[in-house]
Amino acid sequence: MQNMLVGRSHGIRQVREAITRVAPSNASVIITGPSGSGKELVASAIHSSSNRRTNPLVALNCGAIPADLLESELFGHEKGAFTGAIQRRVGRFEEASGGTMFLDEIGDMPMAMQVKLLRVLEERKVQRVGATGDLAIDVRLVCATHKDLDLAIESSLFREDLFYRIAVFPIIMPSLAERPEDLTLLVDHFQAGFGGQPFSLSASAVSYIQSYNWPGNVRELRNFVERAMLLFGGKTIDAADAADLINLTPRRRSALSHTPSPVPNAALAHVAPSRAGEDPRMDSSLPALDRAGKLDMNRIIEDIERQYILDALELADGVIAEASRLLGIQRTTLIGKMNKYNMAR
Repeated sequence: MQNMLVGRSHGIRQVREAITRVAPSNASVIITGPSGSGKELVASAIHSSSNRRTNPLVALNCGAIPADLLESELFGHEKGAFTGAIQRRVGRFEEASGGTMFLDEIGDMPMAMQVKLLRVLEERKVQRVGATGDLAIDVRLVCATHKDLDLAIESSLFREDLFYRIAVFPIIMPSLAERPEDLTLLVDHFQAGFGGQPFSLSASAVSYIQSYNWPGNVRELRNFVERAMLLFGGKTIDAADAADLINLTPRRRSALSHTPSPVPNAALAHVAPSRAGEDPRMDSSLPALDRAGKLDMNRIIEDIERQYILDALELADGVIAEASRLLGIQRTTLIGKMNKYNMAR
């Protein structure tokens, strides 16, 4: 577990202590914290430290499965239960029997499924779609969400009775911005995992990354490290280099908690410099408006929209629910736009 949750900050020490206390029990656990902070690592650590560790840990992202398929995914189905059900399928709860079921992004679960999940937790039985009988299960439940479930309950988006069922033991995963003292340890940890020629951080680079907000949290830092190894392996990175590496993801500019004025590194010369406070894409890709030309405004808007969707999906590791949150639009709206632009799901 120590290797899975790298850090010496107070917040990470509290998380490790909580895992040590709850792992030997069968208590349901709810892990909260921002996206990319490592909630799935906490779930894995709980399972690997428990008496169930020799049995399966089965994970499912509730926001990544269409609502009409979620019941079948969780509970399984019988042959002929619906169009396309050509054979019996064992659900995730059955797969996890004797082990741990990890429901990530539980806050994205539709209300209708919340009712069915509550029944499963109360009766310790599942019913496959299309079946007439129940199947007993022995599963330890661990859930995670980046959402404020108290607010979701107040907004009638999450059932209060289900909340009390899953939140026997809460664990709060801190954001990366709350644990700056862990940054260099995490950088070294990721470099060791990637292999290859490592880079070094100057004092100014350490100060720079510690002042950055890291809205993508540990997931964003991991991408930063991999990018840095490709471009600066065997070299020392200074604050200017660190800024360039972060700004390769355009939407990160607005997340800087302060704005030093680094000189763009020559190794990244293909990235067009931008005016202060602007998205670099705005400088490099938009045609100028003048009296001699005629713009295709619809195409320009579509190009910008498409690129931001691609950026969000990359940052969210392809999880549509998370990408829609980053973009500030509904999940169904994002899916519609992805279909429009022929983006694979």
